[in-house]
Amino acid sequence: MKFRERVQKFFFPAAGSPRWMFILPYVVLGVLTIALLFGGVHAWEYTNSPGFCGTTCHTMPPQNTAYLESPHSNITCEECHIGRASFTSQLSRKTQGIKETYDQIFGLYTYPIRAEALRPASETCEKCHRPETFSDDSLRNIDHFANDVHNTETTTYLIMKTGGGAKREGGGRGIHWHIVNQVYYYSEDPESQVIPYVRVVNDDGTTTEYTDIASGFDASKIDQSKLKRMDCITCHNRITHNFPPPAESVDLAMSRGLIDKSIPLIHQKAVAVLTAQYASHDEAAKAIAAIEDEYKNNLFDYYSQNGSKVKAAVTEIQAIYDRTVFQDQKIDWTTHPNNIGHINSPGCFRCHDGKHLDEKQQAIRLECNLCHSVPVVSGAQDFVTDIQISHGLEPDSHFNANWIAMHNKAVDATCTNCHTTQDMGGTSNTSFCSNSACHGTVFTFAGFDAPALREVIQAQLPPPVVEQPLTPPTGTPTYDNYIGALFKANCSACHGDQPSAGLTLITYAGAMAGSENGPVIIPGDSANSKLVQIQSGRHFKNLSPEDLNFVIQWIDAGAPEK
Repeated sequence: MKFRERVQKFFFPAAGSPRWMFILPYVVLGVLTIALLFGGVHAWEYTNSPGFCGTTCHTMPPQNTAYLESPHSNITCEECHIGRASFTSQLSRKTQGIKETYDQIFGLYTYPIRAEALRPASETCEKCHRPETFSDDSLRNIDHFANDVHNTETTTYLIMKTGGGAKREGGGRGIHWHIVNQVYYYSEDPESQVIPYVRVVNDDGTTTEYTDIASGFDASKIDQSKLKRMDCITCHNRITHNFPPPAESVDLAMSRGLIDKSIPLIHQKAVAVLTAQYASHDEAAKAIAAIEDEYKNNLFDYYSQNGSKVKAAVTEIQAIYDRTVFQDQKIDWTTHPNNIGHINSPGCFRCHDGKHLDEKQQAIRLECNLCHSVPVVSGAQDFVTDIQISHGLEPDSHFNANWIAMHNKAVDATCTNCHTTQDMGGTSNTSFCSNSACHGTVFTFAGFDAPALREVIQAQLPPPVVEQPLTPPTGTPTYDNYIGALFKANCSACHGDQPSAGLTLITYAGAMAGSENGPVIIPGDSANSKLVQIQSGRHFKNLSPEDLNFVIQWIDAGAPEK
């Protein structure tokens, strides 16, 4: 009997056949349907799983390795690459995998592999993270180790102003301002590392356009269809698949104790061996292993007592190489830049480089304290670290959007009204103006030195301050003959027309009225006068010892006006 006849007889038994022969075909069909259904669901879930996405394809080891180290290692691949949606929507989106499968089978791809056709953040990131919710500021401490014998350790402290939230709720500021507001940009490369044009939609619906004046870009010829709206991935592009540079990886390993920081010169050796280029993975492994031989041959006394520490360090250095360099897929820390930050890649400075100017020659602000506090560097010998959070009055010059690019040309005596200025422009960390995190760092991607920007800055520099020396009184000081002028010269920035804490010192009546917390001058009693007590300690602007002595004499004499 032919197969077709057998199948027909099975599904359509002859009249008079036993009842079970009529039931059996339906039972078989039901079992097959259930098996097909469950098999299909399992196949669908498996093809969405990290195990399938990360290990089935021979191009994926780099991304899978980074994924397993990421904050999203408990999230399945399709939640980001397909997005949370209905089955039909996910199925239609997943059809792009047909092309990828075809390309892999026939080798129609080039290294390094880059993700394409990603879903917008509103369909992926924002299904878990709600940008409209305000996030409080948070402390970051970043450990660094020097390339010296002792691997000298320093820590940079930052207060990150994450921000966000809705303006109607008092939010809409900080780093997540970019998500609450509409910001569009035009990029000249697939990785969006070169952005010559930015458009911001203002509250009233008007727009402000910024163009990189060093790029030669003509905004009038822009293709509007190529504008991209800024979203989470514009900055958080490597949140799950990050390949950090050697120095960053070694600093992190040493701060966690995976590489013992007491090993002489280990930071220098680790960064050097990880930065070098190798023809193969085996060659790299041998170069890393040779670090142990260096300690055996050149620092035998140390190695004989601490050989286990060196071995552990070599093991960790090899592990760093294995998760950041993939020669077969041509991937390392240089091929996939991370847009968070602005030291190792353009990141924030793609737009906030100081040379993206609007029609009024005002820049997209290049200021540390937009997104975080001014960084403070602390060494092991610093028992206490002071982080300054500015919230007081600012001089008009600071409201110029180009202030950071011009401030080194606009320094004058008035800076001391608010800032300590010892070793100004240096890296000794002895004052606000000698910050090694600012002056000791090379900001490769900032536009400070763009010739076109220098011309703009030169035209916007504030007029120089001409100091009128005060002539000390010959007799008892009074408010009118010396003290008033002294207050006006040193204290008016904060205690002038817009009095901080309600205290104005530019009039006699204001000085004697005191602040919102009560009197600051007690005639005849300088020791208990709040003004003297504050000036005797550390303040935004401290009078010189000589001038403070005149104030004490004035108060003890009854604080006369004339």
